[in-house]
Amino acid sequence: MKKTAAYFFIILSTGLIFPQFIHAGGGKFEGIITYNITFPNSNLPAEQLAMFPKNSTLSVKGTSTRNESASAMGNMIEIINYDKKFTVTLLDMMGKKLAIKKTLDEINSSLGKDPKPAIQITDETKDIAGYKCRKAIITISKNGTKNSFETWYTSELGGKESNFGNPLYQDIDGMLMEFTFQERTLTMKYSVSKVEKKDIPDSMFEIPADYKLTTTEELKSMFGGGM
Repeated sequence: MKKTAAYFFIILSTGLIFPQFIHAGGGKFEGIITYNITFPNSNLPAEQLAMFPKNSTLSVKGTSTRNESASAMGNMIEIINYDKKFTVTLLDMMGKKLAIKKTLDEINSSLGKDPKPAIQITDETKDIAGYKCRKAIITISKNGTKNSFETWYTSELGGKESNFGNPLYQDIDGMLMEFTFQERTLTMKYSVSKVEKKDIPDSMFEIPADYKLTTTEELKSMFGGGM
């Protein structure tokens, strides 16, 4: 049970982190962006990696986004609604449908505790899913250690508003198309594989009636306590 709970909370962490990296709202683009997820240089056994999501879809409409991913543990949806000032994580796992709701103030307060990164915008470009992307190098110092990683972004799908409220990328003037980050000892790489412009119904950004509101603390109690 403890091992299952540990996997669950790592997967939950990756689901919660992703939308903080990719907000993508702002009105310039409406449609669905599909990301492939890989795990470069991972030392985890194949059976453990199989627990994690392999792709993610981001639905965008105005200032609202809906990020969906599926794993061996179940399905996760993260909704950010800037007009109504809330975020909600929907979990359909282990026979339960649960929702964790937070205000944008709570999210931004948590993000504000992170150190501010140094961002180097380069002249290097490449094509990703049909869009011209520019390379940026992000360097962050934490606990006396510096880590640098690269990200690719395009201004064709959005500007700085795409990364509003995100301390790592808030100065990047465009939609993130390829990036890498680390959660605990797990390195995850997101790369856009498809961009589809289409109308998205408003109902996609609401909490379904069959989901029960809960808290992160209650989740820990349900799935292994103290994890």
